[in-house]
Amino acid sequence: MKFSYQVGMCDADHYLPLARAAEAAGYTGISVPDSICYPREANSSYPYNKDGSREFLESVPFVESLIAVTAMAAVTQTIEFATFVYKLAVRQAPLVAKQVQGIQVLSGNRFLFGVGISPWEEDFAVCGVPWDKRGQRLDEQIEIFRGLETGDFFGYEGQLHHMPANKMCPVPSRPTPILTGGHAEPALKRAARLGDGWMCAGADLAQLEGYIRRINQLREEYGTADKPFRIFTTGQDAFTRDGIEALENIGVTDVIIGFRNVYEMEPDRPLAEKIAMLEWYAGEFVRA
Repeated sequence: MKFSYQVGMCDADHYLPLARAAEAAGYTGISVPDSICYPREANSSYPYNKDGSREFLESVPFVESLIAVTAMAAVTQTIEFATFVYKLAVRQAPLVAKQVQGIQVLSGNRFLFGVGISPWEEDFAVCGVPWDKRGQRLDEQIEIFRGLETGDFFGYEGQLHHMPANKMCPVPSRPTPILTGGHAEPALKRAARLGDGWMCAGADLAQLEGYIRRINQLREEYGTADKPFRIFTTGQDAFTRDGIEALENIGVTDVIIGFRNVYEMEPDRPLAEKIAMLEWYAGEFVRA
Protein backbone atom coordinates (compact mmCIF):
# COMPACT_ATOMS: atom_id res chain seq x y z
CA MET A 1 0.00 0.00 0.00
CA LYS A 2 1.13 3.53 -0.80
CA PHE A 3 0.15 6.45 1.39
CA SER A 4 -0.55 10.04 0.39
CA TYR A 5 -1.15 12.95 2.72
CA GLN A 6 -3.79 15.49 1.75
CA VAL A 7 -2.68 19.12 1.74
CA GLY A 8 -5.18 21.85 1.00
CA MET A 9 -8.18 23.83 2.19
CA CYS A 10 -5.86 25.48 4.69
CA ASP A 11 -3.78 28.60 5.17
CA ALA A 12 -1.35 29.11 2.33
CA ASP A 13 1.62 29.12 4.72
CA HIS A 14 0.87 25.50 5.69
CA TYR A 15 1.57 23.99 2.26
CA LEU A 16 5.36 24.03 2.16
CA PRO A 17 6.07 22.86 5.72
CA LEU A 18 3.45 20.10 5.39
CA ALA A 19 5.03 18.94 2.13
CA ARG A 20 8.48 18.79 3.72
CA ALA A 21 7.10 17.01 6.79
CA ALA A 22 5.20 14.40 4.74
CA GLU A 23 8.29 13.63 2.67
CA ALA A 24 10.46 13.31 5.77
CA ALA A 25 7.87 11.04 7.41
CA GLY A 26 7.93 8.59 4.50
CA TYR A 27 4.66 9.22 2.67
CA THR A 28 4.68 8.25 -1.01
CA GLY A 29 2.68 11.26 -2.13
CA ILE A 30 0.71 14.40 -1.44
CA SER A 31 -2.77 14.94 -2.81
CA VAL A 32 -4.14 18.40 -3.51
CA PRO A 33 -7.86 19.25 -3.87
CA ASP A 34 -9.13 21.65 -6.52
CA SER A 35 -11.82 24.30 -6.53
CA ILE A 36 -12.41 27.27 -8.82
CA CYS A 37 -14.68 29.50 -6.76
CA TYR A 38 -17.73 29.66 -4.53
CA PRO A 39 -20.70 31.11 -6.44
CA ARG A 40 -23.16 33.32 -4.63
CA GLU A 41 -26.09 31.24 -5.89
CA ALA A 42 -26.09 27.61 -6.96
CA ASN A 43 -28.60 24.91 -7.79
CA SER A 44 -26.08 22.08 -8.18
CA SER A 45 -25.90 19.25 -5.67
CA TYR A 46 -22.61 17.88 -4.39
CA PRO A 47 -22.54 14.10 -5.00
CA TYR A 48 -20.00 13.04 -2.37
CA ASN A 49 -21.56 14.08 0.94
CA LYS A 50 -24.76 12.96 2.61
CA ASP A 51 -27.09 15.85 1.82
CA GLY A 52 -25.59 17.34 -1.35
CA SER A 53 -24.95 20.67 0.34
CA ARG A 54 -22.09 22.97 -0.56
CA GLU A 55 -21.91 25.20 2.48
CA PHE A 56 -18.86 23.37 3.81
CA LEU A 57 -16.85 25.03 1.02
CA GLU A 58 -17.76 28.65 1.69
CA SER A 59 -14.75 30.74 2.71
CA VAL A 60 -12.52 27.64 2.65
CA PRO A 61 -9.15 28.66 1.14
CA PHE A 62 -8.05 26.91 -2.06
CA VAL A 63 -4.68 27.77 -3.54
CA GLU A 64 -4.91 26.90 -7.25
CA SER A 65 -3.84 23.28 -7.26
CA LEU A 66 -1.19 23.31 -10.00
CA ILE A 67 0.42 26.37 -8.40
CA ALA A 68 0.36 24.59 -5.04
CA VAL A 69 1.99 21.49 -6.54
CA THR A 70 4.69 23.59 -8.20
CA ALA A 71 5.55 25.34 -4.95
CA MET A 72 5.66 22.12 -2.92
CA ALA A 73 7.69 20.29 -5.56
CA ALA A 74 10.31 23.04 -5.36
CA VAL A 75 10.97 22.35 -1.66
CA THR A 76 10.96 18.52 -1.85
CA GLN A 77 13.03 15.89 -3.62
CA THR A 78 11.25 12.57 -3.97
CA ILE A 79 7.60 12.74 -2.93
CA GLU A 80 4.87 12.48 -5.59
CA PHE A 81 1.99 14.90 -6.06
CA ALA A 82 -1.50 14.24 -7.35
CA THR A 83 -4.50 16.47 -7.91
CA PHE A 84 -7.64 15.02 -6.32
CA VAL A 85 -9.19 15.92 -8.69
CA TYR A 86 -8.47 18.78 -11.07
CA LYS A 87 -11.59 20.10 -12.77
CA LEU A 88 -10.14 19.85 -16.25
CA ALA A 89 -13.51 20.04 -18.01
CA VAL A 90 -13.92 23.74 -17.15
CA ARG A 91 -10.43 24.69 -18.38
CA GLN A 92 -8.54 24.93 -21.68
CA ALA A 93 -6.69 21.68 -22.28
CA PRO A 94 -3.67 23.08 -24.21
CA LEU A 95 -2.88 25.65 -21.51
CA VAL A 96 -3.22 23.02 -18.78
CA ALA A 97 -1.01 20.64 -20.78
CA LYS A 98 1.69 23.32 -20.94
CA GLN A 99 1.47 23.89 -17.18
CA VAL A 100 1.70 20.19 -16.37
CA GLN A 101 4.62 19.72 -18.74
CA GLY A 102 6.48 22.42 -16.82
CA ILE A 103 5.69 20.77 -13.49
CA GLN A 104 7.00 17.42 -14.73
CA VAL A 105 10.19 18.82 -16.20
CA LEU A 106 11.00 20.86 -13.10
CA SER A 107 10.02 18.18 -10.57
CA GLY A 108 11.55 15.15 -12.25
CA ASN A 109 8.24 13.54 -13.28
CA ARG A 110 6.74 13.55 -9.77
CA PHE A 111 3.22 14.59 -10.76
CA LEU A 112 0.16 12.37 -11.28
CA PHE A 113 -2.69 14.22 -12.94
CA GLY A 114 -6.01 13.41 -11.28
CA VAL A 115 -8.78 14.87 -13.45
CA GLY A 116 -12.54 14.98 -13.45
CA ILE A 117 -15.70 16.92 -14.21
CA SER A 118 -16.80 19.54 -11.75
CA PRO A 119 -20.15 18.64 -10.14
CA TRP A 120 -21.00 22.34 -10.07
CA GLU A 121 -22.79 23.65 -13.15
CA GLU A 122 -21.85 27.08 -11.83
CA ASP A 123 -18.13 26.36 -12.37
CA PHE A 124 -18.87 25.97 -16.06
CA ALA A 125 -20.87 29.20 -16.13
CA VAL A 126 -18.11 31.15 -14.37
CA CYS A 127 -15.48 29.83 -16.82
CA GLY A 128 -17.69 30.31 -19.88
CA VAL A 129 -17.74 26.62 -20.78
CA PRO A 130 -20.93 24.77 -21.81
CA TRP A 131 -22.35 22.37 -19.23
CA ASP A 132 -23.80 20.14 -21.95
CA LYS A 133 -21.62 17.27 -23.21
CA ARG A 134 -19.19 17.79 -20.34
CA GLY A 135 -18.21 14.11 -20.23
CA GLN A 136 -17.35 14.09 -23.91
CA ARG A 137 -15.47 17.35 -23.39
CA LEU A 138 -13.28 15.73 -20.75
CA ASP A 139 -12.64 12.66 -22.93
CA GLU A 140 -11.43 14.87 -25.78
CA GLN A 141 -9.31 16.95 -23.40
CA ILE A 142 -7.52 13.84 -22.17
CA GLU A 143 -6.71 12.92 -25.77
CA ILE A 144 -5.41 16.44 -26.43
CA PHE A 145 -3.34 16.38 -23.25
CA ARG A 146 -1.71 13.09 -24.23
CA GLY A 147 -1.05 14.23 -27.79
CA LEU A 148 0.66 17.43 -26.71
CA GLU A 149 2.99 15.53 -24.36
CA THR A 150 4.63 13.68 -27.26
CA GLY A 151 6.69 16.69 -28.31
CA ASP A 152 5.64 16.11 -31.93
CA PHE A 153 3.25 18.21 -33.95
CA PHE A 154 -0.26 17.36 -32.83
CA GLY A 155 -3.62 18.65 -34.01
CA TYR A 156 -7.08 17.61 -33.00
CA GLU A 157 -10.48 17.52 -34.66
CA GLY A 158 -13.18 16.31 -32.31
CA GLN A 159 -16.84 17.07 -31.94
CA LEU A 160 -16.16 19.75 -29.32
CA HIS A 161 -12.49 20.66 -29.71
CA HIS A 162 -10.68 21.87 -32.84
CA MET A 163 -6.99 22.54 -32.47
CA PRO A 164 -4.45 23.21 -35.26
CA ALA A 165 -1.29 21.14 -35.25
CA ASN A 166 1.35 22.44 -32.84
CA LYS A 167 4.10 21.13 -30.63
CA MET A 168 5.28 22.07 -27.17
CA CYS A 169 8.75 22.08 -25.65
CA PRO A 170 10.01 20.93 -23.21
CA VAL A 171 7.89 17.87 -22.59
CA PRO A 172 8.29 15.23 -19.87
CA SER A 173 10.71 12.36 -20.39
CA ARG A 174 7.81 9.96 -19.79
CA PRO A 175 4.02 10.33 -20.08
CA THR A 176 2.18 11.89 -17.18
CA PRO A 177 -0.08 9.31 -15.46
CA ILE A 178 -3.71 10.38 -15.73
CA LEU A 179 -6.01 9.35 -12.88
CA THR A 180 -9.70 9.93 -13.48
CA GLY A 181 -12.33 10.58 -10.84
CA GLY A 182 -16.06 10.01 -10.53
CA HIS A 183 -18.36 7.20 -9.41
CA ALA A 184 -21.02 7.11 -12.14
CA GLU A 185 -20.88 4.51 -14.90
CA PRO A 186 -19.54 6.95 -17.53
CA ALA A 187 -16.74 7.92 -15.14
CA LEU A 188 -15.82 4.28 -14.50
CA LYS A 189 -15.76 3.68 -18.25
CA ARG A 190 -13.50 6.70 -18.70
CA ALA A 191 -11.11 5.36 -16.09
CA ALA A 192 -11.00 1.92 -17.70
CA ARG A 193 -10.62 3.20 -21.25
CA LEU A 194 -8.43 6.28 -20.91
CA GLY A 195 -6.94 6.33 -17.44
CA ASP A 196 -3.80 5.12 -15.74
CA GLY A 197 -5.77 4.94 -12.51
CA TRP A 198 -8.98 5.89 -10.74
CA MET A 199 -9.67 8.12 -7.74
CA CYS A 200 -12.57 7.46 -5.37
CA ALA A 201 -13.87 10.48 -3.48
CA GLY A 202 -15.42 8.42 -0.70
CA ALA A 203 -17.29 5.13 -0.37
CA ASP A 204 -17.70 2.38 2.17
CA LEU A 205 -15.77 -0.84 1.64
CA ALA A 206 -18.63 -2.67 -0.08
CA GLN A 207 -19.32 0.20 -2.46
CA LEU A 208 -15.65 0.58 -3.22
CA GLU A 209 -15.29 -3.12 -3.97
CA GLY A 210 -18.21 -2.85 -6.40
CA TYR A 211 -16.66 0.11 -8.21
CA ILE A 212 -13.30 -1.64 -8.53
CA ARG A 213 -14.93 -4.84 -9.75
CA ARG A 214 -16.76 -2.88 -12.43
CA ILE A 215 -13.61 -1.04 -13.52
CA ASN A 216 -11.78 -4.36 -13.85
CA GLN A 217 -14.61 -5.74 -15.98
CA LEU A 218 -14.47 -2.67 -18.20
CA ARG A 219 -10.69 -2.86 -18.53
CA GLU A 220 -11.07 -6.40 -19.83
CA GLU A 221 -13.68 -5.21 -22.34
CA TYR A 222 -11.53 -2.29 -23.52
CA GLY A 223 -8.34 -4.33 -23.72
CA THR A 224 -6.53 -2.19 -21.14
CA ALA A 225 -6.28 -4.77 -18.35
CA ASP A 226 -2.54 -5.28 -18.87
CA LYS A 227 -1.68 -1.61 -18.31
CA PRO A 228 -0.42 -0.50 -14.88
CA PHE A 229 -3.34 0.97 -12.97
CA ARG A 230 -3.46 2.67 -9.58
CA ILE A 231 -6.56 3.04 -7.43
CA PHE A 232 -6.71 5.87 -4.88
CA THR A 233 -9.30 6.22 -2.15
CA THR A 234 -9.78 8.35 0.92
CA GLY A 235 -8.37 6.74 4.02
CA GLN A 236 -11.26 6.43 6.48
CA ASP A 237 -10.72 2.64 6.48
CA ALA A 238 -6.94 2.93 6.75
CA PHE A 239 -6.56 3.65 10.45
CA THR A 240 -6.12 0.00 11.42
CA ARG A 241 -3.89 -2.67 9.93
CA ASP A 242 -6.94 -4.84 9.27
CA GLY A 243 -8.56 -1.95 7.40
CA ILE A 244 -5.47 -1.41 5.27
CA GLU A 245 -5.32 -5.13 4.48
CA ALA A 246 -9.00 -5.11 3.49
CA LEU A 247 -8.39 -2.23 1.10
CA GLU A 248 -5.40 -4.01 -0.44
CA ASN A 249 -7.45 -7.19 -0.87
CA ILE A 250 -10.03 -5.43 -3.05
CA GLY A 251 -7.39 -3.78 -5.22
CA VAL A 252 -6.69 -0.38 -3.66
CA THR A 253 -3.09 0.70 -4.27
CA ASP A 254 -3.06 4.13 -2.61
CA VAL A 255 -4.88 5.68 0.35
CA ILE A 256 -5.17 9.41 0.94
CA ILE A 257 -4.83 10.29 4.61
CA GLY A 258 -6.41 13.32 6.21
CA PHE A 259 -7.41 14.19 9.74
CA ARG A 260 -10.22 16.64 9.09
CA ASN A 261 -13.80 16.05 7.95
CA VAL A 262 -14.48 19.14 5.86
CA TYR A 263 -17.96 17.83 4.98
CA GLU A 264 -18.88 18.29 8.65
CA MET A 265 -17.27 21.75 8.60
CA GLU A 266 -14.56 20.79 11.07
CA PRO A 267 -12.16 23.72 11.57
CA ASP A 268 -8.59 23.50 10.42
CA ARG A 269 -5.91 22.74 12.99
CA PRO A 270 -2.70 24.61 13.78
CA LEU A 271 0.29 23.67 11.64
CA ALA A 272 2.27 22.06 14.49
CA GLU A 273 -0.68 19.85 15.38
CA LYS A 274 -1.10 18.73 11.77
CA ILE A 275 2.58 17.85 11.49
CA ALA A 276 2.39 15.87 14.73
CA MET A 277 -0.63 13.93 13.44
CA LEU A 278 0.91 13.07 10.07
CA GLU A 279 4.08 11.93 11.85
CA TRP A 280 2.04 9.80 14.25
CA TYR A 281 0.23 8.07 11.37
CA ALA A 282 3.51 7.49 9.52
CA GLY A 283 5.00 5.84 12.56
CA GLU A 284 2.00 3.59 13.07
CA PHE A 285 1.34 2.57 9.44
CA VAL A 286 3.52 4.13 6.71
CA ARG A 287 6.88 2.98 8.07
CA ALA A 288 5.54 -0.05 9.95
